[in-house]
Amino acid sequence: MRKIRKGDEVLVIRGEDRGKKGKVMRSFPREDRIVVEGVNLVKRHLRPGRARQAGIVTMEAPIHVSKVKLICKKCNQPTRVGFRELADGSKVRWCKKCGEVID
Repeated sequence: MRKIRKGDEVLVIRGEDRGKKGKVMRSFPREDRIVVEGVNLVKRHLRPGRARQAGIVTMEAPIHVSKVKLICKKCNQPTRVGFRELADGSKVRWCKKCGEVID
């Protein structure tokens, strides 16, 4: 189970894009990296393909998961994430600021 997943709202806490909020678009668990919408923008020079035109394209690059904090949906604040086991045996994430279950 991962602390930050695809679809989560996160806040960047380190680097050039510090203070920006965005939605997690992709996750790379083996490298501990995520792609956040509108954060860590890089330019790539692309060759023409079947479905695209050649040119310079701006796209998001992956950033390390330690450089972001999850934003809790209930308290709307950046928080650390903990794990709990419920009575039925399922494992869930919870907000360490307000104590609310995230999943």
